[in-house]
Amino acid sequence: MLITFVVLYMAVTIAIGLLAARRVHNSKDYLIAGRSLPLYMNVATVFATWFGAETVLAVSATFAKDGLRGIAGDPFGASVCLVLAALLFARLFYRMNLLTIGDFYKHRYGQSIEVLTSVAIVASYLGWTSAQMTALGLVIHVLSGATIDLNSAILIGAGIVLVYTIFGGMWSVAFTDLFQTVIILIGLTLVAVAVGDLAGGASKVIAQAAAEGKFTMFPAEMGASGYWAMASAFVAFAFGSIPQQDVFQRMTSAKNERTAVRGTIIGGAIYFCFAFVPIFIGYAALVAEPSLKELFASDDARQIQRILPDLVLAKMPLWTQIMFFGALLSAILSTASGALLAPTALFTENVLRPFVPRMGDRQFLLTLRIVLVTFTCAALLFALNSKSTMYEMVQNAYNVTLVGAFIPLLAGAYWKRATTQGALASVVFGVGVWVGATQLGEGVPIPANLLGLCASALFMVLASLAPQVLRQHGHSIEHTSRAAAAHVR
Repeated sequence: MLITFVVLYMAVTIAIGLLAARRVHNSKDYLIAGRSLPLYMNVATVFATWFGAETVLAVSATFAKDGLRGIAGDPFGASVCLVLAALLFARLFYRMNLLTIGDFYKHRYGQSIEVLTSVAIVASYLGWTSAQMTALGLVIHVLSGATIDLNSAILIGAGIVLVYTIFGGMWSVAFTDLFQTVIILIGLTLVAVAVGDLAGGASKVIAQAAAEGKFTMFPAEMGASGYWAMASAFVAFAFGSIPQQDVFQRMTSAKNERTAVRGTIIGGAIYFCFAFVPIFIGYAALVAEPSLKELFASDDARQIQRILPDLVLAKMPLWTQIMFFGALLSAILSTASGALLAPTALFTENVLRPFVPRMGDRQFLLTLRIVLVTFTCAALLFALNSKSTMYEMVQNAYNVTLVGAFIPLLAGAYWKRATTQGALASVVFGVGVWVGATQLGEGVPIPANLLGLCASALFMVLASLAPQVLRQHGHSIEHTSRAAAAHVR
């Protein structure tokens, strides 16, 4: 019965995605839904994209193991990211009338910086997309009673997401996100009540978590290394996830500036509040079934992500299993589709297109779909060869954009003296210092991503103020916004 439901759910999702594909008439429809999403759909796309597999499986398990100090990045940093993106960049991006976030770097700094930053952002999506594919494969593997091995299950899951994303683009993502958001909110709320009752009630779960120090964000015994680790995770999510195409797409898909700002903030607020539902479910699962703590001792970090699926299948009635796996599949599919579309758009528009300037719109749409398939294959290879948890995979992904794209974005938007030379130095030294510090490992007490961020900021300032060896390319924000306004008129 459970398998029947899962198959039916997948079929409905694919059908919704294919029906939405009928709205795609050009590349603008495919990438940003024609800039026409109303507030409720904009909120749903923001929430559903952020609320992924790592939130349900990995973040909840990390809290159960380490408490609040283990989840500084998500949901705390992730929610801060959405608020900052809305307040600092939503109106700016919307007024510039851009197709991708890579276009910002092109207009502000020129083609070389456009390509460099776009490559960095695309590379960062490998980890995030792979995390969703791993989760979808894990669900299929568990539901099959292990008759389908994990790697084969990951391949099947990737194929399902690819089918409905490749035809409808952002329109398919928007409509399936709306459907999946409803399933997530209803499904996980009901599961939380059921698992809480199994554990002896919400008050018992909360009391035990407090007694074990899970709500202590800064325990006395944590030490300097613990504080650095928290800062590293928070900054990776809060700042590193701002220069991401999926965040950009959701803001610029809105029907107007006000909707872009409000939708992102509301979606972020709902995400922050609702992220604690799977956290509660995960800890309640350990209270109800203490033997699940044995998963923490596994050499394979991915094993702790089985806490919720194992408990639900072993202890919960059928209706709870249906609601849990329906919500989980919704979380995975909504995030995975966005995580495939975003790097596809960026790579095609800002890495390939500069070298094929006469590409027509029909050719561009075809190229987008070819790149989508190619990126899916690359993410699959990454997923099949990684043993990190989804939380770790996502955090590592955001480190790439933190050190290679955030400072050029921030300076380009708010510092008029930022130059092409400064942006190039920022990218090169930010990524270089991060990679170097990562290779040194424990020999460097400060986290590599924070060192990379500082280097990126320092060299942006120094190289922008120094004599300009490289000729300045691009234009000011004011010039680009005026040109966009004139084009719209």
